[in-house]
This record gives sequence, structure tokens and C-alpha cells, in this order.
Amino acid sequence: MNLLPLWKALLEPAVRLEADGVHIVDPAGTRDRMAELARRAALSSPEEKAQAQYLIRLIAQAMGAIPASIYELYRARGQGQVPLTFTVPALNLRALPFLAARQVFRVMKELDTAAVIFEISRSEMGYTNQRPGEYAAQILAAAVAEEYQGPVFLQGDHFQVSPKRFQEAPEEELRALQDLIREALAAGFFQIDIDASTLVDLDQPTVEAQQRLNFTLTAQLSAYVRAHEPDPVTVALGGEIGEVGAHNTTVEELRAFMQGYRQVLAQEAPSAAGLSKISVQTGTAHGGVVLPDGTLAQVRVDFERLRELSRVAREEFGLAGAVQHGASTLPLDLFDKFPQYEACEIHLATQFMNILFDRLPQDLRQEMYAYLDEHHHDERKPDWTDAQFYYKLRKKALGPFKAALWDLPEEVKEEIAFAWTHTFRLLFTRLGLRNTREMVDRFVPLTAVPPRLEDYLRGEKGAPGPSTDATLAD
Repeated sequence: MNLLPLWKALLEPAVRLEADGVHIVDPAGTRDRMAELARRAALSSPEEKAQAQYLIRLIAQAMGAIPASIYELYRARGQGQVPLTFTVPALNLRALPFLAARQVFRVMKELDTAAVIFEISRSEMGYTNQRPGEYAAQILAAAVAEEYQGPVFLQGDHFQVSPKRFQEAPEEELRALQDLIREALAAGFFQIDIDASTLVDLDQPTVEAQQRLNFTLTAQLSAYVRAHEPDPVTVALGGEIGEVGAHNTTVEELRAFMQGYRQVLAQEAPSAAGLSKISVQTGTAHGGVVLPDGTLAQVRVDFERLRELSRVAREEFGLAGAVQHGASTLPLDLFDKFPQYEACEIHLATQFMNILFDRLPQDLRQEMYAYLDEHHHDERKPDWTDAQFYYKLRKKALGPFKAALWDLPEEVKEEIAFAWTHTFRLLFTRLGLRNTREMVDRFVPLTAVPPRLEDYLRGEKGAPGPSTDATLAD
């Protein structure tokens, strides 16, 4: 594949393309070109998207924004070498990720932190029409545009087993997850959350039996990651005990899962590094619980349970701690409780999407809702109001309207960006991120893994796409 036309059209003379990679001739000029290159990486033909994604990865690494693994920082936390004063936010930037990530990097630089994860789940890849290479390119292009240098933590969130497809064709479903893992690794995703919690069977007589399929598949997929992660990276792996939105996780479940996981992993990949963290349920739900009038119900988080689970995870199993999902829609004044109660990581998505939809031009919002009426009416539950239907399903209009969102008027995008920046600043401050850059730099190695153009081309054209299964979590 010849990169010359795209390079000449967008990057010459700011970037020189040579046999050994790219050389930055004009850093300011290169930053100015990132918006258009990110647009090509999202909206062009498959071949040009792949080229743009590959070039962004090369440019980002040349300018010091390096896809990295948080494994060593989490390992140090599990060993008591890192204070429990901050919780790492993992951000699902589903819509306009280039614009959103620019605001994130601005706030990160302002607060002197690098402890932020950019993630996208298996289901989100489907309904937002963003494969791993595209999402990574948007984040890395934003890092370049904002002059951020340092580790960029990209995460595959909820690489989740579909219970329906697993029951029908287990080998095929696992092969689909393995393909997605390899595609994500090639794009620089060095954090992967394996989620077989959908297969927990609470009808089994013992907790160990309830968790058996979950810990067995999590260990087998962990071994698969270890066999394919690029040298010298150790990918940070997460597991999940119980499905978010179900019953609250118990210490007994955590111990049963981790003990079984370790036994299976020792058989599958002796001496391989295991999990870095464990996701638990403490009373939240993905997207919040929307009431008939469209407002959100108040959620009661069991913070004491969260702290208990985090301590057992660290003290007995050497993990960084417990991960909190489904917290986006909690009141902002609660977020300082997550570091207080020792959560190592928190996943956030819905509130950022709320900010976007609240500021969209009315005609575009109505067009997106009409799309949902036509294409997703079969997912509407009988007792849902219109407000509940649109709130729960509007995320599924993001992929079909991706170009329309890119083409929003500049004044609308500026209003959205301003609101995002304010929210990120409040969240990061309450999560204790201020002046944590030194800790990240102390433990996280920065090694640029050379990308391969053929991997990006395969991701855009050859490999099976991420799942659009409505039962999978965000």
C-alpha cells in the first residue's frame, strides 16, 4: 500500500516520510494537520482510513505520545508502593472522540496527570462504527494536537462473551473474541478487560460452581493475550465477577473467582502474569436507571462493600483493587468517595453522551430519534415511555450519524467542548488526579511498539467486525 498520496496531500512538508518511519520537520504544522487526518481516519474509504490511522500512530509516537500499559503502576499499587489517594478514570468517548479527547488532554496537562484511560467496549465498537484502530487514532491525534507527551492508555472495555452466541456456538464466539483481542493489540490497546461474567450461573449450588465458567474463560483468554502481546509490553488485564446491574458482589465471590482463575491460568500459561484489577457490582447500572419522565433515578452505591472488595483484592491477590462501573450519572459531589473507598478505577461514559445530546441542534436530534423509531423499535419494551426509549437507545444512532456529528457547526462543537472540559476537570479533581504524573512516570515504561500497516488494513477490511449484540454491556 502506497502512503505517498495521503502523506503528500495532508502532511508534506511538515512531516517527512522515510523508510525508517516519519520525521517531524515542523511540529506546529503537524499539530495543525491532526484534525483533518483524524477525520480521514474516521470517515474515508477503508483503505484511506487504514493509512490515516497508521500515520497517526507513527506521528504520535514520533512526537512522544506512546500507547502504553498501566500494568506496572497497578502492580505497584497492589504491592503497597502507590498511595491509595486517586482513582483512575476510564473514559468511553463514544461520540466525537477526537474533540472529546482534546479536552481530556488539556485538563490532564492542567492538573499534571497521566493517570487516565481511554476505552471502548466490544458493543460500543459495533453501534458507534469504530474499530480499535479508528478509536486509537482519534485519541492519539488528539494527544498530538494538544502537545501531550507521555503514556496513552488505550483499553478494550467489556470484551464480553455473548451468552446467547456462546450457547449456540461456543468455539465460534471465543474465536471472535480472540480476533478482536489481536486487532486491539495491533492498534495499541495495552489494557484489555475480559468479561465472562455474563456466564455466571447463580443457580449452581456453590459460589465456586457459579463462577466456574467465568473464571475458566477469563483465564483462557488471559493466556491468549499473553501469547500475542507485543514484546516487551505486559498488557494490563481486568476480569469481572458479576454482571453490572445485577446483585452486589460479595467477598466470597471474589475469592472463588480469583482462586479458580489462578488455578486455570497456571495450567494454561504457567508463570504468566494474571489480572491487574477486578470489576465488581456495588449498586449501579450502565447508563443509569431512567424514569418514565426521562430523569434518572437516584442510585445507592455500597461504598463500604467497594472498599472491602478492594482491600481483599489487594491484600490477598496483589491486584490494584476493585473497579467501579456504571457511575457516570452519579452526582458529581460523590466522586471524591471513590478514592476514599479505595477503588482503583472507575468507568465513565453516559454523562459525556448526555452533554452531547443536550446541546445538539434540535433538527439533528429529531432526525436521530426518527432513525431509532425506524430501525430499533423492536428493542422498545412495552412499558417504556418515549423518553425512556430514546434515552436508552440513542447511543445506537451514533454510528449512522458519525459524519453529521463531525460536521456540526463550530459554535455547537465549541459549546460541547466547553461543557466536556468543565466536567473532566471536576471529575479528575474529585478522583484525586492532581499532581499524579510523577507516580505514573516512575512506574510506567515508555516503549514505542512499531505498528504495521497490514494490521490496520486487515482491521478495516478483513477481520470480522465487533459485535452489535444488544445484550452486551457498555
